[in-house]
Amino acid sequence: MSEYHNPVMLRECIEGLAIKNDGIYVDITFGGGGHSKEILKHLGEKGKLYAFDQDHEARLNAETIDNRSFTFIQTNFRNLKKYLRLQGVKKVDGILGDLGVSSYQINTAERGFSTRFDGPLDMRMNQQQTISAADVLNEYEERELHRILGQYGEVRNAKTLAAALCAERHLSPFKTIGQLLGVLKKFVPRGRENKYYAQVFQGIRIEVNEEMKALEEMLVQSAEILNEKGRLVIMSYHSLEDRPVKNFINKGKFYGELEKDLYGNVSKPLQAITRKPITASDKEINENNRARSAKLRIAEKI
Repeated sequence: MSEYHNPVMLRECIEGLAIKNDGIYVDITFGGGGHSKEILKHLGEKGKLYAFDQDHEARLNAETIDNRSFTFIQTNFRNLKKYLRLQGVKKVDGILGDLGVSSYQINTAERGFSTRFDGPLDMRMNQQQTISAADVLNEYEERELHRILGQYGEVRNAKTLAAALCAERHLSPFKTIGQLLGVLKKFVPRGRENKYYAQVFQGIRIEVNEEMKALEEMLVQSAEILNEKGRLVIMSYHSLEDRPVKNFINKGKFYGELEKDLYGNVSKPLQAITRKPITASDKEINENNRARSAKLRIAEKI
């Protein structure tokens, strides 16, 4: 577990859940188990915690937790409602999500998440799925590469880069990170290498794992299964993740304006607990660089 990141804003997350000792809670991003272990400390004998994670390494971590209140479920959190039903659970009192890639995944060369290693172009959070980063780069049409680089990576020269990637793969199919970086070096703005590489990798990774679709599906399900006054606590690390969380909490939808009924009553399932997202303290940022970009949003079921 020490290879996973230290939980960001752990105290704020736990306080945000407002845990009842006999409540039912869900950690949708188990990872190294830091948040789950802290939640378990606040639960009594009747309390329950269900932890979700699609990564096999997370399952190995979960096997080290010996607690009757704890159940691990190896699947993507987009399957939240379905798999809780299989456990006989229809309603819960709190849901916690710490989005993004774990330090373990980033620091494991063969997983292909980091530009620091020359490993295979993988980027799959669930290693049982078939589509990898190499498949995206080698098989997607140029217009689709343009879309994911621009939309998910927010790469400014996405169209030019997509064309270059397609030209390169005709000469030699992409297999390794080194091959990809060899192309990127020709287009990166001077002095912004690390940010540019990170943006490209982010765009590809989000597409490989369908991260935005999964996030939206999970948010809709969370509103359905939360008990009255149940809490949703979500931490994100970039604007693409934070935007749908913010919109769903504030509007009950991901796009468009807030809806009202014929009597002018707001139609949305959640109420924000804090007007602005909570951010980490300077002390925590100094101790854990990952906390620098974290935004924590807390909502309650109306």
